[in-house]
Order: sequence, then C-alpha cells, then structure tokens
Amino acid sequence: MTTRRPLPWPGEPGPLGAEDPALRETAPADRTAGPGAASALRTLRAPATGARPDDRLLADAVTASDAPDVVFALSRGGHRTILSGGTAPPPRLPREDLRYEIGSAGKTFTGLLLARLTHAGVLSGGEPATALLDGGRPLGDTPVTLAHLITHTSGLPALPAGFMRQGLPAWRTNPYARFPADRVVEAYLRHRQRHRPGTRWRYSNFGVAVLGHALAAATGTPWEDLLTGQVLRPLGLDGTALRADGSGFDAVGHGKDGQTPVPPFDAGGFQAAGAVRATPYDLLAFLEAHLRPGDAPPELAPALRAVRLPVLRRGLTHRHVHTIAWFRHPTDGGPMFFHSGATLGQQAFLGFRPDTGTALAAVCTRRFRAKDPFVATAYALLAEDRPDPPGADGTYRPGAGQP
Repeated sequence: MTTRRPLPWPGEPGPLGAEDPALRETAPADRTAGPGAASALRTLRAPATGARPDDRLLADAVTASDAPDVVFALSRGGHRTILSGGTAPPPRLPREDLRYEIGSAGKTFTGLLLARLTHAGVLSGGEPATALLDGGRPLGDTPVTLAHLITHTSGLPALPAGFMRQGLPAWRTNPYARFPADRVVEAYLRHRQRHRPGTRWRYSNFGVAVLGHALAAATGTPWEDLLTGQVLRPLGLDGTALRADGSGFDAVGHGKDGQTPVPPFDAGGFQAAGAVRATPYDLLAFLEAHLRPGDAPPELAPALRAVRLPVLRRGLTHRHVHTIAWFRHPTDGGPMFFHSGATLGQQAFLGFRPDTGTALAAVCTRRFRAKDPFVATAYALLAEDRPDPPGADGTYRPGAGQP
C-alpha cells in the first residue's frame, strides 16, 4: 500500500509520463437539461429484433444486475444508447428520468472541482488543509495538503474517530446524517497523524469530506453553491443535486433483499465524498465532457484534461494507477478511467475510455451484497477484455466504494 513516487499536481509533467494523446473527436451527442427531458434521446427498455450489438449488451447487463431498478447509459462514438429495466414494477416516472445516488463515484465531481480551482489560480493544491480550516492552529513539519486529501494519501482513516458510535442509532438507515460538517472538521483538527502524508495510500471518505470543507473555506462559498457554480452549471447538469428534495425525481433505494425500501441518503458532513445524485443523462453528459474537453465550456477544459493525468502509483509493481479523480486501468487500446460508488440502497459505476470514445454510466437501486453482480457487469462492459471487477480501491470486495 506504500507509495514510492512523488505526487505531481495536475498540469505538471508527472513521473508516470505526459498527458494522454489527444482525444478522439466525435460528433457531440444530443443533451437534455435534466429530469423529464429524456424524450430528446433514444431510450430502449427492451432489445428489439435486429437490435444493434450495444442494445443487446445493455439488455444483458440490465438483466445480470438483478436489482429493482437498473439503468445502463452508454455513449460510443458520440451516439447514446440508454436502456432501463429491473426486477420491480416500473416506477411512476421512467427509470431513466430519475435521479440516482452515486455514492463515492461523486468524488469524481470533487476531483474535477479541485482541478478547476487550481487551473483558475484560486488554489495550488499544496495548501495545508488545517490552515484553511483553522488559521491559528500550528501546522507542524509535514501538514496534510489538499493534494494529499484528494489522492487518499493524507494518512487519515476511512472514517473519523467517533463515527460508529455517533451513527450507530441510524446504522441501517442514515448514519452519515448524524455526523454533520462541524463534527467532521473538529474530528480532523483533533486527529493525530501516524504516518507522514504522501507516503501511504488509504482510501478515505473522511479525507475527501475534509477537502470539501477546506475548499468551501478557501473560497468563502458553501459546498453546494461551489460545486454547482464551478462544475454543474457550466456542464448544464440540471438533473444533478446533492440531496433528495421530495420532487418525485429521486429513485427509491432498496436493501440487500431488493424489496425493502431505504430512506434517501443524507451525506451529513460528507457531501464532497458522496452526496451527488443525478439522472443517467447527466452522468453520461459528465463523462462525455471528459471524453471531449474541447467541446466543454472553455473554463472547464483544462481541468477535464488534468483529471486524466496519472499522479500516483501504488501496490505491488505499482500496478494501481490513479489520477486526482479516477482509477485508471490498462486495456489493449489504452487506459480506461472509472469510479464506483454505493449508498445504503443504491449503487453506481462511472467510466470512460478515450481509445474507443466510450463512456458508461450505470446505476441500480439495490444495496451492495456479497458477490453482487452490478459493478462486475458494468466494469466488464466498459473494459470488454478485462472481466476482473474492481471496488473503490481497485479490488472487488464487500463494501468497496461506499461513501
């Protein structure tokens, strides 16, 4: 788990090589603004006779996912195919129009936001988080920086001290809601480091949550407004939110049995680590922007290119490669970028491949359980030649990727 290479910052040449080759340019896909606007795109709910290969692949993926509600949204060469289904009766609104909780996959939004702020000159990434959260507190010789937090090399544990005790009364419903922002910041400021930042990799929801509060403090802007203004609005992601709002557009999650409804996820003070909920259309538009930064708003294009740069290797033979927003695995044609996530009642997988011009957003409404097929199915569909499924840290194991 030890990292043995320095951590370059996006935009700087890194020890893993220069930025990937220019993106394959394709005709831009049509977009919709958000919930209710899905009719502008071709939507498939069942494979038809003579269906294209992508139609059959997505139909198989929906069936294999074994969840009450499932949506697979694929963009290949600028053409979108979106297919929905599930084991439960169809909800009141079409499944593909609903917003889904994407859990830890929302960290890709946080990584893009940080890259946006650094390329705009607002931050450098080397700022100590403590200085932003409590300017009067001593920093020590090796302070935790924003770069450490986003790359999971801060030395912070997965969750803060006291989280389980505080969340236990709501452990099966909404434990994160019982740990608000002030508790997250207080737990960070009281934490005592056991390892020098930048020397070890440890996946940490705690660390990314702290990063969100540090960015809000640095800009003087509440997290929700910051993410909306810098990322969601420029990309036209009107079907993306950070909490359920009772509008009827939020998909209902389910327990491991696939039948018991689960309350909407409340991220509490962990918004930056896993609060995003979005329609499949918005998720696909988000991924397409990564495939074609040149078609994105000019203020976001440098950040979209930067989040593809490898900044860290870890593990045996350094085979696990990371950017500041994505896990990066090799394929025969080039790298694929992905991130999975889960809440107490839903799961998500986001990924894209520049070599094939392919993006995949997959969501389902069943809590992760042992040998769950959903992430494995989505990963194999994107990778095609790499059927081994990952979790949040690049390995497939129960609970991986949960915020």
